[in-house]
Amino acid sequence: MIGAVGEEAIAVVTSEFRVDAIGRTPKNIQFRILDEGSFKRRFADLARRLEAKDFLCRAEVVNGRLFVQVVRMKPGGSGRRRWLAGAWVPRLLFAAVVAFVMVDGYYRTLDANAVVHVGDPLEMAAAYTLALLGILGAHEAGHLAASRLHGIRTSWPYFIPGIPVVAIPTFGAFIRSRSLTINREILFDIAVAGPVAGLAVAVLVALYAAHEAPVIPPELAALPPGESGLAEWSHGQPLLMAAALAAFGKGGEGQDVLFTPLMFAAWLGFLITFLNMLPAWQLDGGHMARTMMGEKRHRYATFASLGVLVLLNYWMMALLILALSARNPAARPLDDVSPLPRGRRRSYAAVVAMAVLCAPLPSYVLP
Repeated sequence: MIGAVGEEAIAVVTSEFRVDAIGRTPKNIQFRILDEGSFKRRFADLARRLEAKDFLCRAEVVNGRLFVQVVRMKPGGSGRRRWLAGAWVPRLLFAAVVAFVMVDGYYRTLDANAVVHVGDPLEMAAAYTLALLGILGAHEAGHLAASRLHGIRTSWPYFIPGIPVVAIPTFGAFIRSRSLTINREILFDIAVAGPVAGLAVAVLVALYAAHEAPVIPPELAALPPGESGLAEWSHGQPLLMAAALAAFGKGGEGQDVLFTPLMFAAWLGFLITFLNMLPAWQLDGGHMARTMMGEKRHRYATFASLGVLVLLNYWMMALLILALSARNPAARPLDDVSPLPRGRRRSYAAVVAMAVLCAPLPSYVLP
């Protein structure tokens, strides 16, 4: 409850804005704002000042009038969040992911060597681990850098172990924000920084992997996949991967390239970037779409993204996003009133282009 400590919040709000009406309830205080000049910057200052005093503020427009609502932050957190807050958790998860990726790379190298020798299994597993975790690490580093730039405190990355050999060795990573997301600009910048950084490393890995990948001898390529040990592009091939192969004169008509562990690391990096760029739920692309479209249109964009995943035969991912979006809708910045700057709106076209280039396209779509 707000109680008597609300007087402190009133003093902070009235020092930032001219207020012509104040409404109180046991749970919150509402301020009707008169001056709207430089609102985004001044609201950001207000939000940080109130956060330091354990208050949360939110801007909203009601009947054409601008209001700021202040509530008392809830003390503590859930047991799950307290468990995640332990410094040992991200370290333990990272160690587990490194081990899982090494094991996955070792057995992928054995499979590749059964067709064409590509290298020592341990050495290739180490290179595979460096490539895959380099892509994921760059992605999270992009988020961290943008967060620091905007004064947002975050946790270290939490890497998620996967199922090595049978499926994929890691399901990516995430960071936890320890500060408030104040406005649309901050939400957009943090969201876009991760995929851009991760994609830059994925492209480098793809170019190196394409250069090193051996072309399969015709007598082996003619065998059925089960007998030759070839890994087909059964889950789609990104345009960027096709371009990387073409840059070295590989992957053309009648030419089969061995799907090496490094090729798989680049492919997985492109897939992670594509999935994150979808304008759905609380994915990075979903955060960007939310800042541009608003709540209602973003919901439609989420359903459209599910349709794209179904067309690409990624049913499980579509069902997962559907379930999660029903339970936890899109993130909402505290200042959901100030529009996203025009420059960032224009840059969203590049985001869409990145998603298309990284999409795992079926073989009949590629030339």
